[in-house]
Amino acid sequence: MKQLRQFAVIGMGRFGTSIASTLVSLGHEVLAIDKDENRIREISAKATHAVIADATNENALRSLGLDSFDCVIVSIGCDIQASILTTLILKDIGVKKIIAKAASDLHGKVLSKTGATTVIYPERDMAEKLAKSLASLNVLNMVEIARDACLIEINTPKIMVGKTLKELNLSQKYKINVVALKRKNDVKVILPPDEVLLEDDTLLVIGPGSCLKWLGEIA
Repeated sequence: MKQLRQFAVIGMGRFGTSIASTLVSLGHEVLAIDKDENRIREISAKATHAVIADATNENALRSLGLDSFDCVIVSIGCDIQASILTTLILKDIGVKKIIAKAASDLHGKVLSKTGATTVIYPERDMAEKLAKSLASLNVLNMVEIARDACLIEINTPKIMVGKTLKELNLSQKYKINVVALKRKNDVKVILPPDEVLLEDDTLLVIGPGSCLKWLGEIA
């Protein structure tokens, strides 16, 4: 049976609203918190609970019993001072896991020092991901699964068409491995070395993020 977890999300901007909605859709309980009445009204139909509260007010946060939650996400937008103060208060009242959104490296360092267990940079990370994707005309989709490991969906580059995986020797030359091949409506996950790649094939490869530069050059 799936374990039900309790989350609180502070700050109902686009990022906070998206996190809250997604957690609820995954079957978890979510308490949405914002000092803006309109934002709370909008999220109230999606979140398990939604309250109007000033997150920089220690008494207000204590009254919500956040120390019993599995995780509290601080998603306050441009008010850096408020996000830092909120993180500090959450730490003081005993919240075990605090994930805080940062707008810059310096902001992130301060959040870590004031109690955030995890700091995220959603705008920067999304911008980097978009830039990497745009750099390669072949890339259809990309998921970073580790610091330097990506799962990448690509159209078969022209220089690979008509060649076998053995001939291409991708793992040795470029440190990437083909883990699946989509051909029309069929998907192959066990690929023999003598598999010949066709023009309309779509490949799922795994490799370091640096391979995106190479994929862009052979578009």
